[in-house]
Amino acid sequence: MRKVLAVMLALLAATFILTGSSSKVSAAPIVMRLGETHPQDYPTTKGVYEFAKLVKERSNGRIIVEVYHSKQLGEERAVIEQVQLGAIDMTRVSVSAASAYVRDLDALQLPYLYRNSDHMWKVLDGAIGAEILKKLEPSNFVGVGWFEAGSRNFYTKKQVKTVGDLKGLKIRVQQAPLMVGMIEALGAVATPLPFGEVYSALQTGVVDGAENNWPSYLSTSHYEVAKYFIVDEHTRVPEITLGSKKVFDKLSKEDRALIFKAHKDAVPYQIRLWNDFEKVAEKAVREKGSVITQVSPAEKQKFMDAMKPLYDKQPAEILSVANKIRAVK
Repeated sequence: MRKVLAVMLALLAATFILTGSSSKVSAAPIVMRLGETHPQDYPTTKGVYEFAKLVKERSNGRIIVEVYHSKQLGEERAVIEQVQLGAIDMTRVSVSAASAYVRDLDALQLPYLYRNSDHMWKVLDGAIGAEILKKLEPSNFVGVGWFEAGSRNFYTKKQVKTVGDLKGLKIRVQQAPLMVGMIEALGAVATPLPFGEVYSALQTGVVDGAENNWPSYLSTSHYEVAKYFIVDEHTRVPEITLGSKKVFDKLSKEDRALIFKAHKDAVPYQIRLWNDFEKVAEKAVREKGSVITQVSPAEKQKFMDAMKPLYDKQPAEILSVANKIRAVK
């Protein structure tokens, strides 16, 4: 009897061990959906895929980031709202689009603020960038990290060479108050529109022009309906990957750290792709007939001078951050 009991106990113990180890092995991975506006082969999208790959590798497949490119989950504004609510886990968007929800982001995208890309990255990777990421949490976002998006320039249906040439033109801007203010300060008519509607708006005359970077000008085929491109580099607006605070609060501290580190480590790869694609895009649109106008230093100063009323309207805390940004060497 004792032998039978011992065998039964041994079998029960073995079953418990096997069942326990089996449950650990078969535990479902954490799947996180990430919404991306741009096409699959766009530099920021490729950066997001690199981020997703690093997360999967470093978690041994325990955390999966599923990338939905080409607006599969919706336009930027709608996706940001869903991330804020926790219905979508993450999204990669322009800081301009996100600033409609978190106005502190305006400090990063004031016109003619950065000397160059290196200056911007010193700000983003330093104390200023870290502090702004923390300010996202009261709005139910988590700042996962930054990506490169180059400088933004105007392109129009008729040639623009000076500030005066912009007067009265209807210019599409992102749905963000600061961008609207910038266009109005230049004497143009700000026309906020979703990104996906810009081509048809240019084609039908709803707008006379838009503003964006070289890769977007090419990838959207906007060069077909607005062939005049003026290089004024009015803003350097970084990209940001937003996470849902409701989702990230459920993750362990270790998993959050893993995700943040993976994103940071994907940045050099994304910057390299961006810089390469900028050169390809500029060459391609020139070959397709776009007329490129370089703004002279004297004329660029006039663009910068036109921004004074916009700067004067900014809250003291935004201007304080802007001054700190300018002081970064």
